[in-house]
Amino acid sequence: MASLIVTEEPSMDLPIIDLDIYRSNPPTHPSVKEECAKAARALITYGALVLHDSRVSEADNEAFLDLLEDYFAQPAETLKRDERPELGYQVGVTLENTEKPKCAVDEPCLRVIERLAPAERPLDISGHSPDPKCRFFWRMGEPAPYATRFPGLNAENVIPEAPEIRERWTPVMETWGKSMKSAVSGLAEMAAVGMGLPAETFTDAGRYGPHLLAPTASDLSKYGAKDTILAGFHTDLNFLTIHGRSRYPGLHIWARNTGRRIAVSIPRPSPSTSGSYLLVQAGKQLEHLTGGLVKAGYHEVVVNDATQRTIAARRRAHPERPLVRISSTFFWHLSSDYDLSPISALAAQAKAVRAANYDLGRDEGEEVEYAPMKVGEQVQNELKHIALLA
Repeated sequence: MASLIVTEEPSMDLPIIDLDIYRSNPPTHPSVKEECAKAARALITYGALVLHDSRVSEADNEAFLDLLEDYFAQPAETLKRDERPELGYQVGVTLENTEKPKCAVDEPCLRVIERLAPAERPLDISGHSPDPKCRFFWRMGEPAPYATRFPGLNAENVIPEAPEIRERWTPVMETWGKSMKSAVSGLAEMAAVGMGLPAETFTDAGRYGPHLLAPTASDLSKYGAKDTILAGFHTDLNFLTIHGRSRYPGLHIWARNTGRRIAVSIPRPSPSTSGSYLLVQAGKQLEHLTGGLVKAGYHEVVVNDATQRTIAARRRAHPERPLVRISSTFFWHLSSDYDLSPISALAAQAKAVRAANYDLGRDEGEEVEYAPMKVGEQVQNELKHIALLA
């Protein structure tokens, strides 16, 4: 486990983890152990990594992006029928200017920003109102064989009413959602092994989690000006977030041990490479369960020069298509009724990593206390911070 402490200055390139190595070899194979350790180190060092999975189809992602562009091009009054605010927007659509970036008012988060060099800070969110992005939550969880204490976090899916959307909706959402869920579940197993735990530690804890296929949508015909904040500086509340490629750049992440802003670019497979590359980010549930050994990754989505160049290119190449930036996002959760408390062996390692970072001059701020609670309570607390639950 000492090898999980990274002393050298991390690269600005996210590590690439090959899920195929883990899936196609025995658990005791040296290459599996090495790749799992690499995955764990990546999450500890960066809070993010790039995952390759040969089973994930680029064509499925393209079909998903087409469907969501068409869905969010509908009139607002049509979209509003799919809202479920009484369920904390945890299924169905969330319209623009609803979700607030927690960091705009959260003191620990504001201190994170203060510790960054001025040139590496996110776009200013201090006066930023709710994000101008929309979102859709499509539940991908397995029903629990027990009565959950958190039924609102495990509600039935909403299927859009418009016939031309409805007939394509479920097959496309399920196909892409299952690919993302399988890939991120495999990465959760790899991370557990790399941290010295049984492979099923995290996946058992998330077996009945309210996993969500959770695309966001930003209307770039309205919000395409440079430096527009589409999603303000924040972390994700779930365990692991996985993204397929978006058609428009603009996602920035902050790696834990660099203090620098990284513009994310997910590689495209070469002609000789099957499958897809996917971005994985650590969320607050993983941070909590590891006692801070892994820190949830901060990120933002903004309109930058590359976004604007892509807008111009899309207008020329596909003038008939909506100018909507879709994020191909999946939130993998722990089960709502799971007791969320740091795993003692990982919490001890977290203290060692924190001490090593301090000795290297990496200021991580005040030590965080991870109080025991149900996962559902953690989710509800976070939803209140971002104005999705009263």
